[in-house]
Amino acid sequence: MKRRNKTEVNYWQSYADLMSAMLMVFALLLTLVILDIRELQEQQEEKIEEVVSVKSEIIKALTEAFSESDVSIDIDQQTGAIRFPGSVLYEYDSTALSPVGKDFLKQFVPQYLDILLQDRFKDEISSIIIEGHTDNSGTYLYNMKLSQERAYSVLDYIYNQEMPNFHVRELSKEYVTANGRGPTSPLEDKDGHYSPELSRRVEFLFRLKDDEAIQAIDKLVNQ
Repeated sequence: MKRRNKTEVNYWQSYADLMSAMLMVFALLLTLVILDIRELQEQQEEKIEEVVSVKSEIIKALTEAFSESDVSIDIDQQTGAIRFPGSVLYEYDSTALSPVGKDFLKQFVPQYLDILLQDRFKDEISSIIIEGHTDNSGTYLYNMKLSQERAYSVLDYIYNQEMPNFHVRELSKEYVTANGRGPTSPLEDKDGHYSPELSRRVEFLFRLKDDEAIQAIDKLVNQ
């Protein structure tokens, strides 16, 4: 009887030791996971700071350059996007650039691309996008086609013979793309009401390589 009790005691002691060891392993693994998450969060914060710093520098350079030129533009101080009303570049419902639009692009594009693709920034830039936008009148497919053709007409003009040569012309072909968004990103007026006139526009945007890194880290942190 005593031997049986001793055996049972040894069994429960061994079981308790095993459970304690498993709890220690679990605690260690949990600690490592928490440390990994913190490290990813720190990396994300560092990347965000880098992106904000570079983006701020680019926006500042664009703002200063165009404030001293004859080209009047509106730069989004948060994103760096530059927005042009469709009426500046085209006649209503047309995809062909107007003479005024061509003159405007001749003044704007060389300076814009030279700034973005200067040695200080070019390795940070992932892409430069020309985006066409429409209002919501007409069908979805018609507006998508219209916006794509408008964006492409700008791209085509940048690289045809009418555009004066500029320093980063060939280099810029590695970065510049055109995209039509149709009526999917409407704009509102200052009173918060949908504005067809403001929605008809072309935007020049840039993406940074670290934007993609932040998104990848964010996915890992939030899994």
